[in-house]
Amino acid sequence: MKLFSRFLTEAESSKVADQARKLNLKSDGHGGWYDSRGEFVAKTEGGKLKFYNQRQRAGQDPPQNRGGQQAQAATQAKGGAAATATRERKPKADAGKSDLDRTLDTLTVVFGRFNPPTAGHEKLLNAAEKAAAGGDLKIYPSRTVEPKKNPIDPDMKVSYMRKMFPKFEDEIINDPEMRSIFNVLIAANDEGYKSINIVVGADRLGEFESLATKYNGSEYFDFPDGIRTISAGPREDDAEGVEGISSSKLRKAVVDDDFKAFKKGLPKSIDDGDSQALFDAVRTGMQIKKVGKKEAKELWQIAPRLDQQTLREKYVTKKIFRINDIVENLNTGMVGEIIRRGTNYLICVTKENVMFKSWIKDLNEQTKIKPVTKTGAYGVSANKREVGTSSHRKYAQSMVPGQEEIKNFNIREFINKYRKK
Repeated sequence: MKLFSRFLTEAESSKVADQARKLNLKSDGHGGWYDSRGEFVAKTEGGKLKFYNQRQRAGQDPPQNRGGQQAQAATQAKGGAAATATRERKPKADAGKSDLDRTLDTLTVVFGRFNPPTAGHEKLLNAAEKAAAGGDLKIYPSRTVEPKKNPIDPDMKVSYMRKMFPKFEDEIINDPEMRSIFNVLIAANDEGYKSINIVVGADRLGEFESLATKYNGSEYFDFPDGIRTISAGPREDDAEGVEGISSSKLRKAVVDDDFKAFKKGLPKSIDDGDSQALFDAVRTGMQIKKVGKKEAKELWQIAPRLDQQTLREKYVTKKIFRINDIVENLNTGMVGEIIRRGTNYLICVTKENVMFKSWIKDLNEQTKIKPVTKTGAYGVSANKREVGTSSHRKYAQSMVPGQEEIKNFNIREFINKYRKK
């Protein structure tokens, strides 16, 4: 009888062989793979093809950073033209390219909130792996943290994602600079990739496609072989199984203090201890203080997809998303100022003059922050912010709503009043 471990090994070997066959690679019989020109390009590691020196093929110069060229092009633009000005497109150079060449020149990316990560995200990552076909894959969790829709911070989010999806541990990137899909595309352009695959849920396909293709060929990024947006499959809030699982439902389960419903939305690979710890982390991030007791939370705020009627009522009466407000698109990470209000969407512009359209269910309002001045944060000089001084205490009070009115504050009286008897 065949051992189960041997069965698994043979299954992995078959998967690698199928992938290599699609790329027209030949095996050396010892885990190494050669292309049609006889060059060593990959080897089998951990049941997967790992490509050798992916960004620099033998006989080629290393890819050049094109950031300097882009800056020069921007400088030469007429009268400092807006950042949306486009360059002449480069002709596509697909002729004569092998499948392997195209694979090595392509980066597949996933950008999402994962707040919190769910079993549904596992389906997304598997679709991305399939699209990458052995090439580079990078998974970027968004960076925003706020109590209603983004309760856990990026470091914690990445940590749990690597536990839930260990197969993608190396591909999950924790980079503070990658705040939006635009940042990701600019970085990929500088690294020399010729084409991009963006893998998203079916409900977000048009949004990513519009943004990426509109600005491909601009001074921001230029991928001569194009940008493809690929659907990971449908997602319906009312559906059964993995298609119906969403972060919105898990946040609602936390508000309802329903651990059973929360656990049901997580991958089966995560144990009860980690599940409970994530549940508690989301609850803490959402600032729910009463353990074991339901709290009244506005559903349209924590999970707008699940209460779009109330969301629209707030929007129509202009209680949210007003002209000149600063908003963030929760799917793409783009942050901009509202310049136009549609029926159920907004047109926004970033500080770099990049325009994007968003449905109101995918947006989050941001607080405007005063810029740092020459005298220091919020116009307060550094010598008035020294810790332990009275001026620092006044500065700290000014940052707390309701504390500005305290004029004659005596620190000794305060300490004596609340000193433990």
